[in-house]
Amino acid sequence: MGLSEEVRRENWEPPVTTPTTTVVLIHGLWMTPLAWENWVTRYEARGFTVLTPGYPGIGQGEAGLMELRANPDAVAGVGVREIMDYLTEYIEKLETAPVIMGHSFGGTFAQLLIGDGLGSAGVCIDSAAVKGINAMPLSEVRSVLPVLDNPANINKASTLTPKEFHYAFTNAQGDAVSQRAYDRYSAPTPAKVLFQGGFAAVTPHASTTFNFADDDRAPLLFISGGSDHILPTVVQAHNYAKCAKHSTAIAAHKVFPGRDHYTCGEPGWEAVADFALDWALNPVAGELA
Repeated sequence: MGLSEEVRRENWEPPVTTPTTTVVLIHGLWMTPLAWENWVTRYEARGFTVLTPGYPGIGQGEAGLMELRANPDAVAGVGVREIMDYLTEYIEKLETAPVIMGHSFGGTFAQLLIGDGLGSAGVCIDSAAVKGINAMPLSEVRSVLPVLDNPANINKASTLTPKEFHYAFTNAQGDAVSQRAYDRYSAPTPAKVLFQGGFAAVTPHASTTFNFADDDRAPLLFISGGSDHILPTVVQAHNYAKCAKHSTAIAAHKVFPGRDHYTCGEPGWEAVADFALDWALNPVAGELA
């Protein structure tokens, strides 16, 4: 004979929630998974399993970077939907919901994945705007205009010159630091993603659409570099404000003054990495000091 409803209720205990031990790091445009090499080492030292999926056509480590530089067409024509489908399948195979972090457009992917119900928390670092965030400062326009000014670029791979990289990524760094970063990490990127993000406001059912009114999504943190050229603080501030206004789910924003778009690699990156993971394990809402 089965237990009565009263006995079942008395014996019921809430399920035990196991804290995640997995972090997924998503790189941005003009980068590859290699850009996370220092974060991987730091998080693994804290006992976490760290995964760094590339976009379709982008491999791991130095070998993956060299292969992409030798064959930029490997990412030609790859768009937001293809990358999202790949990342979704990748994360759904994991045993537990991971912390999902992303930098630049990788932060956009992190936000979209959290919006799709994946991940225990999301951290969007210097992230590009989802649809509905229309802030585009002149410095951002200057950074992406060489790609967007020619519609014929949409199905091509885009590369940055050292000068363009210095303006967009490492504007707070000296020439020597910028060149080392360029030589180590810069890679061809799918221009289609830039077009889809840049013209989302006028695209019905844009692939970067995000539900700001979702009360059930996991916590989201937006991190801004105070001196970022390509994606200035105002972009993340608007994104955070809209999330906080329309949803009861946790949203937060943290500004690191003086840091540029290379904030995950420039000197002092450890403070950003530690803050991001500590917050993801114990999320709090609001503008954070």
